[in-house]
Amino acid sequence: MAESKDVQTIRTYRNFGVIAHIDAGKTTFSERILYITGKSHKIGEVHEGAATMDYLEEERKRGITITSAATTCFWRNNRMSLIDTPGHVDFTAEVERSLRVLDGAVGVFCAVAGVQPQSETVWRQANRYKVPRVAFVNKMDRTGADFYKAVQSMRTRLHANAVPLVMPIGKEKSFQGVVDLVKMKACVWAEDDAREMTVMDIPAELMDEAKKRRDEMVEAVAECHDDVLSKFLEGQPISTEEIMMAIRKGTLDMKITPVFCGSAFKDKGVQNVLDAIVDYLPCPLDRPPMEGFNPEADEKVARPLLPDQPFAGLVFKTISDPNGDLTFIRVYTGEMKAGERYYNGRTRKYERIGRLMRMHAAQREPIDIARAGDIVAAVGIKESITGDTLSTKEAPVVYEAMAFPETVISMSIEPESGGDRDKLGEVLGKLVREDPTFKASTDPQTSQTVISGMGELHLEVKCNMIMNDYKIPVKVGRPKVAYKMTLKGPKTVEARHIKQSGGSGQFAVARVKFSVDPEVEALKFIDGVKGGSVPREYIKPVEEGILAAVTGGGRIGFPFCKVVAELYDGQAHDVDSNAMAFETAGILAFRLASENNSILLEPIMKIEIEAPEDKTGDVIGDLSSRRGIVEEMLSKPGGISAVTGKVPLAEMFQYSTRLRSMTQGRGTYSMEPASYEPVPPNIAEKVLAEYSKG
Repeated sequence: MAESKDVQTIRTYRNFGVIAHIDAGKTTFSERILYITGKSHKIGEVHEGAATMDYLEEERKRGITITSAATTCFWRNNRMSLIDTPGHVDFTAEVERSLRVLDGAVGVFCAVAGVQPQSETVWRQANRYKVPRVAFVNKMDRTGADFYKAVQSMRTRLHANAVPLVMPIGKEKSFQGVVDLVKMKACVWAEDDAREMTVMDIPAELMDEAKKRRDEMVEAVAECHDDVLSKFLEGQPISTEEIMMAIRKGTLDMKITPVFCGSAFKDKGVQNVLDAIVDYLPCPLDRPPMEGFNPEADEKVARPLLPDQPFAGLVFKTISDPNGDLTFIRVYTGEMKAGERYYNGRTRKYERIGRLMRMHAAQREPIDIARAGDIVAAVGIKESITGDTLSTKEAPVVYEAMAFPETVISMSIEPESGGDRDKLGEVLGKLVREDPTFKASTDPQTSQTVISGMGELHLEVKCNMIMNDYKIPVKVGRPKVAYKMTLKGPKTVEARHIKQSGGSGQFAVARVKFSVDPEVEALKFIDGVKGGSVPREYIKPVEEGILAAVTGGGRIGFPFCKVVAELYDGQAHDVDSNAMAFETAGILAFRLASENNSILLEPIMKIEIEAPEDKTGDVIGDLSSRRGIVEEMLSKPGGISAVTGKVPLAEMFQYSTRLRSMTQGRGTYSMEPASYEPVPPNIAEKVLAEYSKG
């Protein structure tokens, strides 16, 4: 059956993101895409603070990406929706929510450093959302660049089946272009213009190596397609079209990752990746139907991603804006029109779409209608937040929301002028709505406002935004670590909540076995009641009581984690028992279990430090003094050592200043949360004493 015009149009959509470690060159690569596709007439450079995709003041000052920016451009009559994501671990939520709604991704790697810690994190995120990828090894013109070493690091550290589709011509300063192993042609770029690519025959001196590399490539991709594999095994010739067909199938099935190389800054290699995005990455129709559930009927829903289906779209980002908050939506099925109302299955309320627009970083192009496969921004949405699904009331659906990591660091914040208190509260509300990994709360003991986030840089950026963008002068306290607690060991308790002095009394007895399970996030509750000793309607209140006590954190306020609670027996009274009595018994049960049976846990960070080899001893010594453990040490090109290990977050405040002074400004590091581990007893005593006073 012939495809409709709408379906044919969707086949020309490519929704992809650019993901990588900080400083691998993602934003530079994105800027070149905009320039080569004709979307920008001037290249914006990150180091000059003029990148189109880094449009926030904080991004331009620091030369890093903080918020993911979306844009649209065209290549070979295909519409490309590109999202440039941050590389710093403090802004990992931006990558998470972008990958949730994208169909494909381009992983950018540094030809000198290869796979770096944050590359691993974003790769795992892409694996979780089953996003097909192609890879671009950038900075081939840098001293120490090694394409094949970078490819090997993808195989060993990412467990990716990385298959080079190009062979570099020269390296470091002599890098000129690549051999396209699929079409067996050489691509060479002009020194001064990214758009001037010359396709020529492969130079005779490179032909033998090119044939060898092509044979390796064909062997790797043939396994992805049965027909091509049969031809390969029988020694029959395989056409270019058949190779491309096998590469596309292997990429979509996530069996291979095609790898390209170049120098985005020197305008080399980006066209090959643009062609690969069109040829190998999925259009929306190549993705499996989105699975959700109907909130009204509580049943599963799966619909093909087509415009003739009922409308459904996922909210994946909100941005506060003086001209009306922007809500970013990925339209999965049906059509969305400006001026219409749509149903939010979580809030059970309608949202009216004021205006719809296609984004180009900070610029907007108004549109009247968005169809399946589109990524658009809407103005006028009031209550929907990241992770919400908008659909029609007649065919409601709720898609799975994104999972975000817990905050690991907090600090107090207050306005310098008392008159700004309400204004600050309003701004914090906006920032919390925008960023799911940023939290604001009031400390019940001190009445201070406390903000929490993913790291020092994350909170510093938020404070600068409050002061510079919203013009509210603030005072901030010292950063504090988000400690947790857990039980030392198993304990069986009997909690009795009995009040029977005149009038209606309260009666609840709960017998609970508590234990510890490292796999449990906060609480796992087991209903082990036999014979009706606790009536069914009171079991849930016991669970709610225990959960309130676990998350409340008791006297000092550190929440507990890794707790398993099995309610195995109890007693109820015909007249005096009620849900509130059993909830109170649940709270009491956990108090009894945790009394003199608690240990303090602290966030442990995975750290990778790159420093000159002659300074490695100082770096390791300093890390040991911070209770850090070195797990691995590698030599990298250019006299650089990479030290990988684990270290408590509590010991790492102001570390960047210390590292700079130790390495004469040449050391860099990156950290990401790894786990929660027990605090040594002598340090735990000090921490608990300090917080008890506070």
